[in-house]
This record gives sequence, C-alpha cells and structure tokens, in this order.
Amino acid sequence: MKTILIVDDERAIRDSIKMILEYEKFDVAFAEDGIVALERLRDHAVEAVLLDIKMPGEDGLKVLRKIRQERPDLPVIMISGHGTIETAVEATRLGAYDFLPKPLDSDKLVIAVRNAAEQHRLLTEYHRMREAVEGKDVILGCSPKMREVLSIVERVAPTDVRVLISGENGSGKELVAKAIQRLSKRNARPFVEVNCAAIPNELIESELFGHERGAFTGAASQRIGKFELADGGTLFLDEIGDMSLNAQAKVLRALEEGKIERVGGNKQITVDVRVIAATNKNLAEAIRQNLFREDLYHRLNVIPVNVPPLRERREDIPLLAVAFAEDICRRNGMAPKRLSEEVLRRLRAMEWTGNVRELRNTVERLVIMTPGDVIEGSHLDPAPASTHRNAVDDLLSLGGTFQDFKDRAEAAFILQQLGANGWNISKTAEVLDIQRSHLYNKMKKYGLERQE
Repeated sequence: MKTILIVDDERAIRDSIKMILEYEKFDVAFAEDGIVALERLRDHAVEAVLLDIKMPGEDGLKVLRKIRQERPDLPVIMISGHGTIETAVEATRLGAYDFLPKPLDSDKLVIAVRNAAEQHRLLTEYHRMREAVEGKDVILGCSPKMREVLSIVERVAPTDVRVLISGENGSGKELVAKAIQRLSKRNARPFVEVNCAAIPNELIESELFGHERGAFTGAASQRIGKFELADGGTLFLDEIGDMSLNAQAKVLRALEEGKIERVGGNKQITVDVRVIAATNKNLAEAIRQNLFREDLYHRLNVIPVNVPPLRERREDIPLLAVAFAEDICRRNGMAPKRLSEEVLRRLRAMEWTGNVRELRNTVERLVIMTPGDVIEGSHLDPAPASTHRNAVDDLLSLGGTFQDFKDRAEAAFILQQLGANGWNISKTAEVLDIQRSHLYNKMKKYGLERQE
C-alpha cells in the first residue's frame, strides 16, 4: 500500500483529501503541523507528501527545506489557498515536486500524487539495483587506518580538488576513487577510467585525447578521447606511474589550461574534468630517475590518499570476508553460507600479498567449493608455513646472480597463482593485476605449462 502524508492544519481539508486518495487505493497519514509531519516521516514509510504552505508555527516552505535535508528523494507536493507565482517559484527552487492551488481539483490531485508516488518507487528501485550492482564497490573497514581514509574521502569529495591515491595492487585504490565520485557534486556525470599500464605508449595519447581521421595508420575514423567523454564528470587515471613522459606532458597541459587537442587535429577543445589519479609506484623515486614529471606530480598530488595494505589492517579482514561471502552467494543465487570463527581467524592471520582482491578470490573459491552451509577452517587448507620457508630456502640455495633469483622467484609465484586459480589465464591475470598478453609472455619466458 502506498502511503501519502497529508500535512494541513485544517481538518476539513485533510478529510476531503483522505476521501479522494483512499478511493484511489492510497493509504493516508495525517499531520496537523510541520513538527508532527517530520516525526511521521521518521517513523513511517511514506511515498509522497502533500504539504500546505500556510500553517501555524513553521510554514510549509520551512518544513520543505527540512524534508529535503532528511529525505532528499521524497516527492513533496505543495498546496496553498494563497498561492502566488513567487511562492510557487520559491517552492520549486527548494525542490518541491509540484504546486497545487486551493480549492483542489480532484483529478489534478490524483494525477500529481500518482506520479509522485511512481517517481518515488522508481528512485527506490534504482537505488536498490545500484546497491546490488555496486555492492562490491563499497569500501568496508573499521580499522583506524581505513577510518582515516574514509574521513579524507568525505572531506575532499564535495570539492573539485585533485586527488592522488597510492597503494599496493589490490588494496582498493579504484574503490576510493569511485567513492569520491559518488559523494561529489559530479556524481550524476560520467566516471571514466583509464588503466595507463594496460595501454601501449604509442596509443595512450589517442586513448586520452582522441584522434582525427587519418591522424596515423589505422585511424580510419574520428575517435573521442577519455578527457572528452569525462567532460563534466571525473577522469580516473589508474596506474599513472606507467604513463609515458610525452603523454604526461600533454596531461599536464590539459590540467593547466582545461583544454585538449585530438591527435592529428588543430582545434582546442574545452573540457571540465576532475582528475583522480592512482599509482602503486613510488613517484618520488620515479621523479629522481626521470621517469615521471615533477610538475605533473605536484599538479596531481593536491590531496594524497594512501590506501594501506590488508596486512596493516587485519581487523578489517573478518568484516570483508563476511561481506564478500554474502555478496557472492547473492550474485550466484546460492543459499547463504556462514564463515566459522576458525576460518575467520585463519584468514586474519594470512599475509595477503594480493590484498583485498586476493581475499575476495579466496572467499569466492571457499563459497563455491564448500558443499555445506558453514565454511570451516579445514576448507581453507593453506600450505603450512614450513613449506613456504622450504620453498624460499630452495630458491636461495640455487645461487646465481640477483637477476637469476628474481626470475626464479617470479616464475615460482606465477606458477603458484596459476595453480591456485585452476590455470584460468584470465582470472590469474586479474589476480596478478597484469594483462593476459603479459602473463602469456611470462609463461613462455619461464616455460610454464600445465601438467596433466
């Protein structure tokens, strides 16, 4: 049943509206003034409000302001027997859904209320679906370090200031960027992502700024770049430490001038873009090695945000693991599965070199492969610590140069990850945070093949 809250100090008007709406199968709640109305809204599920402007105490416009603060998505229809154009304009400016003069026309009243309730239903459904789709993008954490990150996000999100997010692979840098976008005034505009590490140097400028037809071999048509696509919204430059120096110079110019130029073009295009960058590299060291422009670094690093690795916030691991298990069960249409205290304790004790991404993959494997509804510690069954120590000792005992050791260690790590992911190349590349082509090249280099 759709509940409509009627706020009017005249009982006769409340009763007449009640009769009209109940005939149309609406449920009705009453409030004789603004104070009672706000109490009703806090205690009841309401789909729309009919709010009189002239009331004793706080008038309808003041009540409207408070409703907008507490329930910004709730449609409010203003009603008044003393309506003027100025009042209607002011009500609209404050976010009123509609404005109806007294005496009320029953047909117009029903249409306005029906449309308002439908809008509320659609918005509620949209938020529910968005939460279902973006559940994996929610930042979870109760540790002091994550509370500090979330505090910074809340402070900087409403501004247009640039943010540089640093942290290890899989630690959640992208989630921080998306949280900033969701809480910003640009949240209804595009959020465009560019993985700078995944794009060859010869194509990065075309990816960022677009190109004109015939700009280079293979440019058969005009292409719009990411800066243009993000106009009015947010551009997320992930792994910016891997961007070529030439592309860095053009990004710096775009940030300074607010204009870009397509490859092969001569027209300056104005863009309004908030840039958020992320890196897993030490950019200060890259600057010393002449691999990253210092002037671009200072442009991007207005607000630095460091996302701590999972091993430095172990108190968050149980919370994350439980949330991942619930999300994975829901997405796969499975009955809920509970993580035992033992498995949570063992998960918390692990090193998680792949950070949150590795934890989610592990929980996903446990949820899918465990037949019962409780996941026990025995289902985790990681290799004992002595086995890991022996493996390292074996690598050290082979001698050779430092490069030889690094190659052997890299080959052993890739082989372990391939086995852990059932030799699924796409999934392993995602866990390692590299391109599939890069993984294939590594496998070929080290002669890694699946043994049947």
